[in-house]
Amino acid sequence: MLPGLSDALTPHRLFLSGALHEGAQTILLISPDEPGFWAHVTAQPEFGDGAPDPLDRWSSRVISALAAQFGAQARFPFTGPPWHPFVRWAIDSGQSFESPIHLMVHARMGLWASVRGALVLRMRLPLPAPATNPCNGCATPCTTACPVAALGPQGYDVPACHAHLDAPQGQACRNSGCLARRACPAGESYGRLAKQSAWHMRQFHP
Repeated sequence: MLPGLSDALTPHRLFLSGALHEGAQTILLISPDEPGFWAHVTAQPEFGDGAPDPLDRWSSRVISALAAQFGAQARFPFTGPPWHPFVRWAIDSGQSFESPIHLMVHARMGLWASVRGALVLRMRLPLPAPATNPCNGCATPCTTACPVAALGPQGYDVPACHAHLDAPQGQACRNSGCLARRACPAGESYGRLAKQSAWHMRQFHP
């Protein structure tokens, strides 16, 4: 892939979660490397300065520095418009797939799949071999895990999800993260902490 990239990502508890070609460019997708990412990132200055969006600001600082180091351009899923097509990039990389509940599932991260940013290089680098879709042969417990069936064939019922989180019965989702994501067998070994999921849930449902 890109010489030196893995060594540069490791101190930040990040890893290369996908790569693809677009024309003459190579797009490298950067994701949290668990276990260990949450303890690392919450110890960074952005989480202690009281300003909003600490995770996005940390991602911008670190991945922009990596882009400068490797002569790349940095792209982020939280800046726009224009919004960059991170979900399409992830699926086109052959490492992520559309799950039965229409959320992105990654071969290693399962339904905890996330991308903090991307490096865009003006060259065509060799790509990793495509991964096996973790949903193949799976019993799909994600399809029945949501207590209010907010994730179904018609897509994501956001109002139903928020209403459940407002109710006492939504405590498990609020405190440990989405039950459907937690049910994914592919993500069981990823090491995502409940307190990290709870933090993300607070950003989604203050």
